[in-house]
Amino acid sequence: MLNERRIEIAQQNYRQDLRDEHIKKQDPNPNLIQGFVDNSYESLNVAEYLFSEEISPMWVIVSSYYSMYYMSNAVLNQLGFKVGGKMSHRITADALIVLVRDKLKDNLLREFDKAKDEYTELDNLTDKIIELYDLEHKKRLNSQYVMGYDAQVAKSETSLDRAKQFDLELEKLLLEIQ
Repeated sequence: MLNERRIEIAQQNYRQDLRDEHIKKQDPNPNLIQGFVDNSYESLNVAEYLFSEEISPMWVIVSSYYSMYYMSNAVLNQLGFKVGGKMSHRITADALIVLVRDKLKDNLLREFDKAKDEYTELDNLTDKIIELYDLEHKKRLNSQYVMGYDAQVAKSETSLDRAKQFDLELEKLLLEIQ
């Protein structure tokens, strides 16, 4: 679950990123959004293929993460934001917390009308979904530069499952905000 300190850091970073124009307000660009969605699907398909063929657990992790990264940027663009090229992965992670977290929570509440009485559980689920990005971002870095092959194999299936869940929830949100 996202802790309060992580949320505070994301909010501070986001405000600074806006000032520094690392993330900018802009009208949604349907072509760019579709490109991000297509890249997300392709990355997830690559991850599934690599996993099913037992080709490269590191690239299952990396491809799974990138499917999440692209879907995140599709949603951010639909909300009227464009992440620049500099530090885009960190900026995307922080923007998800600041700009998407509450919208995702609202969408889950609409989807699970019966669960409105269990708001705390949904709050945890929302944070868990957003936290998946942070976890995979860190794992992707470790898998590319630190982690050995056996550890990559063990963690690659988790990456693939997380990416599927994350992408599904963000794609539903993307459709909701169009």
